[in-house]
Amino acid sequence: MSESHTSGTSTEPGPVVKTTPEEGGTEHHHPSDREYIKIAIILAVITAVEVVLYYVEDALGGLVVPSLIILSLAKFVLVVLWFMHLRFDSRLFRRFFVAGLLLATFVYLIVLTTFGVWTR
Repeated sequence: MSESHTSGTSTEPGPVVKTTPEEGGTEHHHPSDREYIKIAIILAVITAVEVVLYYVEDALGGLVVPSLIILSLAKFVLVVLWFMHLRFDSRLFRRFFVAGLLLATFVYLIVLTTFGVWTR
């Protein structure tokens, strides 16, 4: 016995979830070359600040490590948002990213505390 099923007039295979651009749908604006260059300049400036902080370690004392952690998190977020296009993706993916980032930061801070970085 042969059965043939047609699922309407849709030519798209599998379930299709339609989302608006605000929810990370397919119609979103891509950054221009100028925006990528701006982000690259910002990343270069943050890197320069990190290098300066490393070399003037004695002047800042105990603020060097927290400052470097904050600057590296800022660079990480910029790269993920712009170059990996998370900024234009679904809010759900952003929430997963933020949750993972918070968890990783928490674990990293625990490891730093375990090795006594804060008391040096």
